[in-house]
This record gives sequence, C-alpha cells and structure tokens, in this order.
Amino acid sequence: MFISLRLAALCFWVLLLDLCGIIKTLGQSNGSGVVRVVVKEGSDAILPCSLSTKENAESKLFDWKKDGPKEVFFYDAGLHSNNGRPGQDQQFKGRVSHFQDDLKYGNASIIIRNTKLTDSGDYSCDFPRLQPRQIFHIQLVVVGASPKPYVTILDEMKDWALLQCEVRGASSKPTVEWQDSAGNKLPAEEPQVSERGGSFYITVNTTVKKTDHYRCVATQEEIKHQIHTETFVYIGEKLFSSGDVTGWFFGGIILGAVILAAVLVLLVAAKFITVRRNKGAAKERHENGEGEIMT
Repeated sequence: MFISLRLAALCFWVLLLDLCGIIKTLGQSNGSGVVRVVVKEGSDAILPCSLSTKENAESKLFDWKKDGPKEVFFYDAGLHSNNGRPGQDQQFKGRVSHFQDDLKYGNASIIIRNTKLTDSGDYSCDFPRLQPRQIFHIQLVVVGASPKPYVTILDEMKDWALLQCEVRGASSKPTVEWQDSAGNKLPAEEPQVSERGGSFYITVNTTVKKTDHYRCVATQEEIKHQIHTETFVYIGEKLFSSGDVTGWFFGGIILGAVILAAVLVLLVAAKFITVRRNKGAAKERHENGEGEIMT
C-alpha cells in the first residue's frame, strides 16, 4: 500500500513536470520543435519568436544567438543591441531589428535584412528570466538564386535538333526542364547532376523535331525563384550549309572584284575612244580648211 502511494505520487510529479516543463522549446514543429525559415539571398528574413502567453514583453529580457555563442540581438527592458547594448557580433551590426510596437503582445521576433549565405544556421530566442523559461529554435536557410541557364544546340539535321541546357553553380538544387513556346514540358534525357563546393551543376538534353522557340527553365520552389533562357530552332531543309555560306561569301567578293575591274576597263576604253575620235575630227576639219573664225 505504501509503495503504491509513493508510485502514484512519483507519477503525479513526473506528469506535472512534463506538462509545465522547466524549459519549453516552442515553435511550428517540423518533428523536432524547430521552425525552418527559407529565404532568397539578398532578401529580408523574419525569425519568429512569440511568448505562448502573449504577455507584454517590453520589460522582459530576450536574447537571440546563432549557432550557440554568436550574439545576434539582445533586448533587456528597452536596452538593446541597436541603442547602445554592446556584444553584438559584427556579422549582424546594422542589419537586425525587432518589432518594438509588437512587444506588448509578447512578440520578440527579429528581422535580418539583406541576408547572406553565411547567415544560414541555427538560431535561438531565449527568455532566461521567465518561469518557466522559454527558448525558441529557428533554422534559417539562405538560398542563392539559380543563375541563368546556358543553352546550346549540340547537333542538328533537317528533321531534328539536339539541345543542351546547363545550370552552373546553384546553391539550392533547382528543377530544370525544357519547354516549348506554349509552356509544355518536353521529354528529355535523365538530368546529369553533380555537386561541387556546395553548389549544384545540372545538365539536361532534349531532342526537338519542329521549328519553335524553346526555353530551358530552372525553378527553385523553396524561394519561389524561376529563371529561363530561350532559343529559336529551325527544323527543315537548309538553303545552304555553313560551309556553303563561306564559299558564297568569298566567291561573291571575287566576283565583285572582277566586275569592278571590267567596268573600270570599259570606262577607260570608252574615254580613250572618245579622245581619239575627237582628235580625228579636228584633224579632218583642219585639212579641209575649216576652223573657227575669231571676231
């Protein structure tokens, strides 16, 4: 009986501690109680932190840190990192602010402006003086926007063309696909994907069989970023090949030079004939006693 009472009391305290907690970890759970925020490099990131009780936080102390010890933003009853509070890491100076008007609702969120890839990491928002203490965990992921794809015509015949699209150095793996001018996805070979230095390099080839404007599209869903490169492909009998173009070009130059030389010869001959004819006529008039009468 005595053991049963002790066991019941122990279970009661375990349940009480489990419900109240000495330290609470809050946030939109992704299975681990961590909030994940994904933004495009260069944009602003809002890291959420709000008291579960919604009580006024204007007179509270809360401390934002990154990857453990790195000081991001510190607030203590009105004194904070942007108005004289020392200790903020150089990485965040002049780039982090809080929502002063929302503190009365328990909102201790911060905004990091002009995010950089190096801002990615694990952040914590700590209310160390609260009872029970509350700590929020946020994972920030800063993603570099995919560069514009490179498009090449690898090979072409009269009834088909082989197109290649390359995305070089995307910090977050994009989806890469070929589309026609109507936006329809085209069948393509299996993408060739490699990762070097934390960046993705992707190549996708497709074969097209009709004249159209084709585009290669790179999409990063996490940051709602999409970019494409377009190319025009003519499918059909070519009037002449590139070799023919070169031959015609130089042939045209030579033909033009011959024609010009012939014209110059004709002009010189005509001038010579005209001069000879004029001299002959003058000599004939002189022999016949004709001439100009001077008055």
